[in-house]
Amino acid sequence: MYTRKMSHLSFSLTFILFSLCFLSINGQNLIYETCKTSSQQDPNVKLQFCTTSLQAAPASHCADLRGLGMMSIRLIRYNVTDTRCYIKQLLKNNTKLDPYVKARLNDCFELYSDAIPDIKQAMKSYNDKRYFDANVQISSIMDAATTCEDGFKEKKGFVSPLTKRNNASFQLGAIALSIMNIQQSSK
Repeated sequence: MYTRKMSHLSFSLTFILFSLCFLSINGQNLIYETCKTSSQQDPNVKLQFCTTSLQAAPASHCADLRGLGMMSIRLIRYNVTDTRCYIKQLLKNNTKLDPYVKARLNDCFELYSDAIPDIKQAMKSYNDKRYFDANVQISSIMDAATTCEDGFKEKKGFVSPLTKRNNASFQLGAIALSIMNIQQSSK
């Protein structure tokens, strides 16, 4: 009787592990195929950045396309919030900043501060399947990242300390918009 129960338990555990592996492989395939399609349709979406970003999101291996869309919006939210905090720390800890750089960082801080309610609203719009509204809200965040980066280019000799973060914000936005586009075209 004991060996029978152990055999049944062993079979059950093997089946569960196989199922999880299968779901994970299918989830990874969905991420790769979604990112591949997105990168082919939009030059702002880089395949490697897209797959790496979405695979890093919790539970991405078991998400459907709609779930990947929500995850991409959450990634934007995390990025925007973290970038705002990073700018705040730069301003606080670097008392000897060039006045031009300090002014640009203050501008970027405001842009990223304004982006936080926009991304929260984009999440609500996406949840309510109001894709046009979500598109507008995410596009405004992409514009904020571009505006922030462009501010440093106005005067020669100054390099933005936010280039990587601005590029990530922009690309995450492009990924979210692309996933919404794929969703709408698959209906």
